[in-house]
Amino acid sequence: MSLLAHRNSPVPKQVSIVEVGARDGLQNEAAQVPTAVKAELVNRLAAAGVMRIETGSFVSPRWVPQMADSADVFASITRRPGVRYSALTPNLQGFERAVAAGADEIAVFAAASEAFSQKNINCGIRESIQRFTDVCDAARAQGIAVRGYVSCAMGCPYQGAVPVADVTLAVRELMALGCYEVSIGDTIGVGTPLQVQQVLSACLQEARADQLAMHFHDTYGQALANLLAGLELGVMTIDSSIAGLGGCPYAKGASGNVATEDVVYMLQGMGLHTGIDLARLVDTSQWICHQLQRRNQSRVALAMGNRNGDH
Repeated sequence: MSLLAHRNSPVPKQVSIVEVGARDGLQNEAAQVPTAVKAELVNRLAAAGVMRIETGSFVSPRWVPQMADSADVFASITRRPGVRYSALTPNLQGFERAVAAGADEIAVFAAASEAFSQKNINCGIRESIQRFTDVCDAARAQGIAVRGYVSCAMGCPYQGAVPVADVTLAVRELMALGCYEVSIGDTIGVGTPLQVQQVLSACLQEARADQLAMHFHDTYGQALANLLAGLELGVMTIDSSIAGLGGCPYAKGASGNVATEDVVYMLQGMGLHTGIDLARLVDTSQWICHQLQRRNQSRVALAMGNRNGDH
């Protein structure tokens, strides 16, 4: 049966976009991106109507050198009322730096893949999440919201298939720590719509639809179809990246988040509200690609650019 045949499915009228380009996108650039360019990107995204923006990451510069200036980026942005500027924090030290920089909320991250977790941080799924206990306790004490990420939910570059039970374990553990929302990530972009529905349906046994988000990479061209599969289950929060920037530096073959412009175009065509001005978003997309001297990965940005005479 076609996914679109589920006419009684709880497709939401409003979808929340979490823009990850300034963090998840830029962290993968080979050349150092100037602080001023990062701040300008954040400002342009907010001006286009994006209300949730990952602005930086307070991890060790040895691991992610592109994010070494995150505190300076936070200090350089022009904050807009109502916009949430968030930061990724792997430990208590990173959390304290994020708070000092003025992050509105923080994010912690785990993998649903046992092999991915062991290879990257030398421990299992549950233990990796328990390491965030101090961070979550500190955030709760200061009234700062915590978002959780679960990577490799649809497949792993090291072990291949990932048991659904491991995904739900990660969701359950992050919710228990106090995460208000958990983003389910297809880090290497191998998922397909029915698999996405199976995984998200299982996750919905652990959390409400409004406590889950979708973070799908477009490596195999499946991201938009996968997002639609999740929307039909009532999951209404989507992570995306301007111009399709980024991927995962630890996952071989993971090239590119789904482009924010492509997501917004699809949602608008479905009559779903995002509050984002698509034309301004495309302008921002073309601007950042010019700054980075790289080809735009957004099909919508390329199509609208050609239509307007840009090349």
